[in-house]
Amino acid sequence: MSPKQLETQYDVVIVGAGAAGLSASLGLVRSDQFAQMKEEGRTPRILVISKLQPLRSHTGSAEGGIAASLGNIDHDDWHWHFYDTIKGSDWLADQDMAEILAKEAPATVIGLEHDGVAFSRTEDGHIAQRLFGGHTAEFGKQPVRRTAYAADRIGHQILHALWQQCVKEGVEFAEEWYVSDLVLERDGNGHAMARGLVVIDTHTGTVHGVNARNIVLATGGAGRLFHTTSNSWDLTGDGMALALEAGLQLEDIEFVQFHPTGLAHTGILLSEAARGEGGRLLNADGEHFMDRYAPGHGDLAARDVVSRSIVAEVDAGRGVADPKDPDGPKDCVWLDLTGIGEQALKEKLPEVCDTVREYAGLDPAHDLIPIKPTAHYTMGGIPITADGNVYEWTDDSRRTVEGLFAAGECSCVSVHGANRLGANSLLDACLFGSRTGATIARLIADDPMAGAPDEELTDIDTTAVDDAAAHREQDLKALLQPVDDDQIDTDAPDDNPYRLMADLGALMERYAAVRCDHDGIAAALAEIDGTLCPRVELLHTHSDTAAYNQELTAILEARHLLTLAGVMLTASDAREESRGSLYRTDHPQRDDERFLTHSMVDGGRNVAWQPVIITAYPPKARQY
Repeated sequence: MSPKQLETQYDVVIVGAGAAGLSASLGLVRSDQFAQMKEEGRTPRILVISKLQPLRSHTGSAEGGIAASLGNIDHDDWHWHFYDTIKGSDWLADQDMAEILAKEAPATVIGLEHDGVAFSRTEDGHIAQRLFGGHTAEFGKQPVRRTAYAADRIGHQILHALWQQCVKEGVEFAEEWYVSDLVLERDGNGHAMARGLVVIDTHTGTVHGVNARNIVLATGGAGRLFHTTSNSWDLTGDGMALALEAGLQLEDIEFVQFHPTGLAHTGILLSEAARGEGGRLLNADGEHFMDRYAPGHGDLAARDVVSRSIVAEVDAGRGVADPKDPDGPKDCVWLDLTGIGEQALKEKLPEVCDTVREYAGLDPAHDLIPIKPTAHYTMGGIPITADGNVYEWTDDSRRTVEGLFAAGECSCVSVHGANRLGANSLLDACLFGSRTGATIARLIADDPMAGAPDEELTDIDTTAVDDAAAHREQDLKALLQPVDDDQIDTDAPDDNPYRLMADLGALMERYAAVRCDHDGIAAALAEIDGTLCPRVELLHTHSDTAAYNQELTAILEARHLLTLAGVMLTASDAREESRGSLYRTDHPQRDDERFLTHSMVDGGRNVAWQPVIITAYPPKARQY
């Protein structure tokens, strides 16, 4: 689906059609301000741009659930959820933001239910809830059932429900359009203002400059940085890279969560719900080893704890080989679901069972399943306020970028800190996405230009967007030109973006997965700057046709990933401590005196530091 026509000027353009982008759309069009403008005959121009058909967005792969202190099975309290989020973050989350997350979670989940999400139910008809790692009652005393679920297909349910609601509301989509540039301008004082976007219609190969008064980036994470990842093929960090290329910063980008239970050597996620329903992790000796690493919490400790424990077992020689490669490396452990029972597996974990049967050739009711940590979630991202405003950290203060917003995994409102609790990601996307849409509705209502007819918009300066579009069009033409023989690297005569991204993923896996150190980071940066970046500059498409040319956008994605890898490694090196998902073998202890602070890194790899906001729970040792 493409827009019937591109407007002269959009009031709002939302980039990304996963849970965050769709929630932002609904937060906007359902607001009182939007309804009032429609009544006045001044309907704002809104466009959602997605490089995928929306129902293919990565939100659909989320399996386990969405956290909220509904108390439908166990007594619960949002203060406990608040505390667990802070503790899970290793005290790096901003506590004012984590409070909003926990306090507004129940209303968010009930809102999703009203929008048609078919949650699993208790016998008396309430939304069912299950155990998830790190979620506890009474401030860490015992596990609590807090995660609302729909079997193990909650993301599919949420994505379809939100998309259907957007269609019902008449939201306009530009599907399979790729955003190549974020256009900002700065005034004489250096304050940045959003002006628009440059986009590529992949159906035709046509470049468009899209002018917009407000832009929301909701493009998802960057799991493709790593070879072993649970993320879909399209999560190439586009929104984060666009922000860097436009001169903005990323916050806490060094923190990448590895989910403990990726199916061996595929990276495909086996939901935490499998352990919430009674699954156990076993080493080569058949020992249930997590009781040694996290007494009292075991397999349901926070994800970073479990991932490091698995790596420790492998390092100690207690790992197992993938049965599909019995002579291969013993870099896995077993996930044992046999004690759950065949009927319960069928009812509560159908997606997990189907995945194991199809990709491992095993029966989870009777066989042990080989698993290893897989890159899963990007905790850091584009820095935003509680209402979704993107800001810069400069001169020890926040400076908002006028007209620019972000939501979901590409953003960092800092509710996850150094490690995200399971089931908090969908909550973050839906809750802060909705808040962002509502914020923009208020801005549009206060702006007398909103919804004005075309003849009133003739004095708008579109030069910046037009120039950026012209520059991108020339870039694409160059990429489509045949390569001269003297430009071809004889060592890689048929190089392509997919090979380059695979090499980058292997590099990041070697030096930055689960654990890292200065020497490894330095080696990775040298390889990126000395080999991979020169390679990407030489890439050209193998077809000279722009329409439906996936290699064209893949080259842009490869550029984005290299940009992002450089700043991620730089921030990891600058943080000389171990906290949450970042484990530095050369700095194994948490250092609150120096690093109870957010990293803020720009595209030039300059690192600044922003204080963490602490309101309720002073830092203490994090133990499970």
